[in-house]
Amino acid sequence: MKENEENKRMIENKRFKIIAIFVLVFSIIIITIGIVRIISSKNKKISKESEETTINTQAEGNNTIEVVLPVKKEITDWRLTLVNKENPLPEDYKIELSNIDKTRQFDKRAIGELNTMLKDMKAQGIQNIWVQSAYRSVEYQQNLYNNSINKYLKQGKTTKEAEELTLEYLNKPGESEHNLGLAVDFNNVDEGFENTKAYEWLNQNAKNYGFILRYPEEKANITGIEYEPWHWRYVGKENAIKMNDLNMCLEEYIEYLETGNSLT
Repeated sequence: MKENEENKRMIENKRFKIIAIFVLVFSIIIITIGIVRIISSKNKKISKESEETTINTQAEGNNTIEVVLPVKKEITDWRLTLVNKENPLPEDYKIELSNIDKTRQFDKRAIGELNTMLKDMKAQGIQNIWVQSAYRSVEYQQNLYNNSINKYLKQGKTTKEAEELTLEYLNKPGESEHNLGLAVDFNNVDEGFENTKAYEWLNQNAKNYGFILRYPEEKANITGIEYEPWHWRYVGKENAIKMNDLNMCLEEYIEYLETGNSLT
C-alpha cells in the first residue's frame, strides 16, 4: 500500500511539474509576442514620422540647431511638369506632338482640350482669338535667344546687358514652358491682350478646360517672370480648378502638393 501511495505521489508531482513548465512556457510566449508587438508598433510610428519629416542640422552662432523639414512627395502627374530657371527641361524628355494648324504644335495628350476650348470660345462669340506660339523645340528656342542677344549687341549693349534685356521676355533654351509643349501664347503676345473679351473669357472659363494663367502679375516674385496675360498653361482640369480656388501659381501649387505648405 505504501509503495502504491508513493508511486501516486511521484506521478502527481510529475504531472504538476509538467503543467507548471507548460504554463511557464506559455506565459513566456505570450509575453514575447506582446513585446514584439510593442516594438513593431514603435518602429512603425518612427518610420511614419521619418517619412513625414527630415532633420536638417544648421549652425547658428556657436550653437547647433535641428530644423524639422517635411519630406517632399514626388509629383508624377505629367501635366504638372515644372519648367523654369531652376527646373530646366530634362535632356531625355520625350514629347509626342499634334498639330494645331499647319505650323503650330501642342502635346498630343492635351491638344483635345485646347481645341475644344478654342471651339467653345468662338461658339460663344469670341472670334478674335488665335494661337500665336505653342511648342518650340529647344533648338528653335536657342535660335530665338541668340537672335535677341545679337540684336542688342548691334545696338551697342554689352553682353551682360543684352542677356538681361533678352531674359525680360524670353527664357533660355530648355527653361521655357514652350519647350514642354504645354503652353500657348495667344494673339499678338502683348499686355493689350488683357483688355480683350478673349482674355476676360479665359479668366472665367479656362480652368474648366485645364488651363491656367501661368504668370499672374501678383505672382511675379514667385514665378520670376513678369506678367504675361497672353501665356496660358495646360495643367489638367482638376488641377486648374484647385489652383484657382487656392489662388496659387504653378510653383506654389507644386510646393503645396509636395509638402502641404505654400511658398507664401
